[in-house]
Amino acid sequence: MKPAIIFDTSVWIQLIQHKSTPQALLLREYIAENQPLWLTPTILQEILQGTKSLQEFERLKTSLLSFKCLVLNPIETAIESANLYRSLRQKGVTIRKANDCLIAAYAIHFKVEICHQDSDFDLIAEHSSLKITQFT
Repeated sequence: MKPAIIFDTSVWIQLIQHKSTPQALLLREYIAENQPLWLTPTILQEILQGTKSLQEFERLKTSLLSFKCLVLNPIETAIESANLYRSLRQKGVTIRKANDCLIAAYAIHFKVEICHQDSDFDLIAEHSSLKITQFT
């Protein structure tokens, strides 16, 4: 078994769009080999809100719900996420999308790395204990 990974929304979108980036190929591999991958409620929301039709929404929802979703107390997670955002701002780092801090808070809490295609996660990882998937 490979280590569990959280695949960020950016990677799921690449997979849905049939792109062949290293991140999308890794996600495809994890799915095909039934390797452990995690969703967060935020990632689930972001993927589903991008659908164009009810049929696509239902198809994706059914597919995504077959994967495990990490669950934390929403109040505690909001506080952890806000604290992460605040601590980054104190270091002069501004994260463009607050949802990335929310996703990162899950990864940090559960000590799971994130595979992404979003520079905000690189910034968060530089200044916190967030682990990201490295490609050589």
